[in-house]
Amino acid sequence: MPRACVIVLDAVGAGALPDAAEFGDEGSDTLGNVARAVGGLDLPNLEALGLGNVEPLEGCPPMSGAPAVAGRLIERSRGKDTTLGHWELMGIVTPQALPTYPHGFPFEVIDPFMHRTGRGVLGNRPASGTEIIQELGEQHQETGKWIVYTSADSVFQIAAHEDTIALDELYDACRIAREILTGKHAVGRVIARPFVGEPGNYERTPNRHDFSLEPRRPNYLTLIREAGLKVHGVGKIPDIFAHLDIDEEHPTRSNVEGITQTEKLLRSLDDGLVFTNLVETDMLWGHRNDPVNFHRCLQDFDRRLPDLLDALRPGDLLIVTSDHGCDPTTPSTDHSREHALLLAYVQGKNAAGRIHEGEFADVGATVNAWLGGKAPSKRLPGQPIVTP
Repeated sequence: MPRACVIVLDAVGAGALPDAAEFGDEGSDTLGNVARAVGGLDLPNLEALGLGNVEPLEGCPPMSGAPAVAGRLIERSRGKDTTLGHWELMGIVTPQALPTYPHGFPFEVIDPFMHRTGRGVLGNRPASGTEIIQELGEQHQETGKWIVYTSADSVFQIAAHEDTIALDELYDACRIAREILTGKHAVGRVIARPFVGEPGNYERTPNRHDFSLEPRRPNYLTLIREAGLKVHGVGKIPDIFAHLDIDEEHPTRSNVEGITQTEKLLRSLDDGLVFTNLVETDMLWGHRNDPVNFHRCLQDFDRRLPDLLDALRPGDLLIVTSDHGCDPTTPSTDHSREHALLLAYVQGKNAAGRIHEGEFADVGATVNAWLGGKAPSKRLPGQPIVTP
């Protein structure tokens, strides 16, 4: 039976897109700049698969006979965030940028949010999540007010101390915000950002939860399910797709759990798609401008890659890709508008170093064709990278 696995290495961009300057990201190259910052990548298993064929990478030379198809993918959507990136991987192009709030959210958003949740608001401005909880955490605990902030992305983020406001109340507040943020204020994600600790030493917990807009349907996940196959979402995939077109949800608290869950599914399932997001390159290191630990995070995945490859069966399709950049070597701590990396490998076949230059939606088109999904309508972009 056909099986496929897509693993998104969150924020591991592969060089600035042609329009990156319009987003303030000219010169961004997450993978390439990390390689230079650490004196060369040390990712032997990804290198053996063909990572060096994606783009010039210090410490990771190209390989003419690489077993995986390698290349870079262009994003057509007008954005550089997780939601739009993942959606477009599955064929959903968003030609108009989602709303952002460089000066904070207007009264028509904040006032009903405070009224319906029964709590006031602190912050209400763009900020680093780790910095704003240090700045406002003590006041939040004293007053019980929400810490609300945003970023360069289309997000409404709500931070609360787990000992001050229960997680269930925080999640309910996010649902209320999601109901309010519609129409011209339809942000891509409302994000719960719980934290713990003492003043001066606060830290975020793994209990983050995203409340996304509903993606347009049908998309490639829809077609796969209509063909009678299940989609297994690992990590924050179910949140990103608003829990639509996901048959089985496998939440995780770390990359380690995500990799382990992916391997477990590959060893047990007889068919379908395993769709995994590994978030720590973005959440822990990209936004903190830490190229050394960004590289170490990639090394953690690289060490487990042989286990994932061993779990594949003959004819299985594995695609490793990304959703945007978050270059930790630039002054910005925000996402960067970059190509997605591409490694597409079929167990038992050798791509002989083939290069593919395409678009994000090629990932969904490939998986759908591999799993025998219905032929897409003209509304769904993308061309298969490999075919059965």
